[in-house]
Amino acid sequence: MLRSMTGFGAGDAETESYRFHIEVKAVNQRYLDIDVRMPYVLNRFDDVIKKKIKEFASRGKLSVSVAYSDKRLKEKAISVDTKLALAYKKGLDELAVAAGLAPIKNVMDLAKYPDVLIVDEAADELEGCEEVLIAALTQAMEKFVGMREKEGANIAADFSQRLDFLASVVDRLEALAPRMVEHYRQRLTKVLEEVGVKPSDDQQSEQRVVQEVALYADRVDYTEEFVRLRSHIKQFRNIIEENEPVGRKLDFLIQEMNREINTTTSKSPDIEVSELAVQVKSEIEKLREQIQNIE
Repeated sequence: MLRSMTGFGAGDAETESYRFHIEVKAVNQRYLDIDVRMPYVLNRFDDVIKKKIKEFASRGKLSVSVAYSDKRLKEKAISVDTKLALAYKKGLDELAVAAGLAPIKNVMDLAKYPDVLIVDEAADELEGCEEVLIAALTQAMEKFVGMREKEGANIAADFSQRLDFLASVVDRLEALAPRMVEHYRQRLTKVLEEVGVKPSDDQQSEQRVVQEVALYADRVDYTEEFVRLRSHIKQFRNIIEENEPVGRKLDFLIQEMNREINTTTSKSPDIEVSELAVQVKSEIEKLREQIQNIE
């Protein structure tokens, strides 16, 4: 099943201790690029998050936003840096005397200075946090993949229509091959007749015409290219049915299809063949553009 590289998913998980809300969105990228934004305290889970994401995605530029709430009651204690407080007091008293101002008399005025009072929280082990985080992330990624698959189904339908059109144009091109050779034989015969030689009345001239036509037919024969092009179209159809990321496979295959039609164009001088080849190239280019949107 095809998956688009763009997508969005959100997940929530909550226990008595933690609450998580995670959002995942992605845009096109040749390889997998994961950018995780979360509170500093959760940085220890960065590798865990990326490992889980890789279970769901292999290509795309993913932005992951993690919102977190710690609902636990934490024990807190306040310690006092007495030496620092007294140093502040001494310096302020000296300043008060020099400036002719009243010295500090309120302890609250002293406590407001930096690092006089230090709030100590109990060591935060985040016990049980990882399980809740992964639950929210898994939910977000499942929705994210669901959106990718829905868009991928639309792309697959578009692929199928374009492949049908390509196959029909290849049929038309194949039907033109014998006509090109016959037209060449007619032109060659006309040229000879214009100079007074009738191949039908001259065995040697007729034999020469046959040889020239045979050489021309070999030179403009694009049977091999069409066999390969048909094979590529069939292979393309099979690949889009695979249940795995196929973007890179299709990217390679589209290059091969381009090569075959370019060779066909270079072999044939026929105007109608050239016009049909342009249509094939146009469809192949549209396929190539769509391939950039799938995982």
